[in-house]
Amino acid sequence: MRIVVAPDSFKGSVSALGVANAMERGILAVFPEAEVLKAPIADGGEGTVEALVEATGGQIIYEEVMGPMGEPVKAYWGILGDGETAVMEMAAASGLPLVPKDKRDPRIATTYGTGQLMKSALEKGLRKIIIGIGGSATNDGGTGLAQALGVKFLDASGQELASGGAALAKLARIELGGLDPRIAEAEIMVACDVDNPLCGPRGATAVYGPQKGATPEMVAELDSALSVYAKIATEVTGKAMAEYPGAGAAGGLGAGLLFFTNAELRPGVEIVLEAAGFEAMVETADLLITGEGRTDFQTAFGKAPVGAARVAKQWNVPAICIAGGLGDGADDVLAQGIDGLASIVPQPMTLEECMDCGEALIEEATIRACRLIKIGMNMR
Repeated sequence: MRIVVAPDSFKGSVSALGVANAMERGILAVFPEAEVLKAPIADGGEGTVEALVEATGGQIIYEEVMGPMGEPVKAYWGILGDGETAVMEMAAASGLPLVPKDKRDPRIATTYGTGQLMKSALEKGLRKIIIGIGGSATNDGGTGLAQALGVKFLDASGQELASGGAALAKLARIELGGLDPRIAEAEIMVACDVDNPLCGPRGATAVYGPQKGATPEMVAELDSALSVYAKIATEVTGKAMAEYPGAGAAGGLGAGLLFFTNAELRPGVEIVLEAAGFEAMVETADLLITGEGRTDFQTAFGKAPVGAARVAKQWNVPAICIAGGLGDGADDVLAQGIDGLASIVPQPMTLEECMDCGEALIEEATIRACRLIKIGMNMR
């Protein structure tokens, strides 16, 4: 029996690799002769670097870069096992959790540190870059990232603008002459699972600004500033990207990557599964076991477990999803390639108790699921 385990992390409790290890222990407790292939996965958000580095036998690189509020932070990125592909999460350098709640200000927050990570990858000779852009603290349209790569944003007097989205209200000129020429050689895949445009009522600021500390007045100010930026960036680059689905992701970082690089925006789980060589693992498997912290109606929209199950279905491989909890609409995933659902919770427990005992509960739930499979194998 060949079983692929491809779980996402149980956020705040167990990493994707930890979940995969627990599932493996549960499988082997029931099927000791089974061949278990582990493929920790993610959807482009938290845990993407760790999942891909582990799945491909790569390495983690640590860098000190500029944080979202201009302070130094210790960030990380990865080199995949092929030695040719970099993977990074913008949240590691420019993420909301890096800023205390009482200091969050999207008017001045910058993506400069994310640009430093990208530049570091270029300097190491890497020309394939995967970047997840969820969880940002920023609303600068990706201008900080572009500045780190050599783009200049100038006001009417020729002075460089201050960091952050609010300063873009004074933008008069963009100079591309200093843009790192290596960026033109790079294949950049952006893990992006939202379709928001850069500006307007569904744009970066209106939808995501409040969670980053933006008041209604700040939302109006920042949205107007991004409109100025979009107009000038379109004129300078020849790319009309403000309305492109996903341009508003990560405070407009999606737009910045589209304007100043050859980036392609794709669903995060597709990028992760492709980079991990997942299809080659699952095509000869007898079973896929996937999972995540909470499975509900949102999972059916293409989150990691459904992404993995859809690939498995192409090879007629059945899929089970083991979740920390099952929420409203969890059964929607049954029409998306997942054949069975199970929760790790065996009895009434608090959320804190579940999170504290995550690995043990995952292992026990996997044992229960495998016992049921074994019964089915022995039915006449």
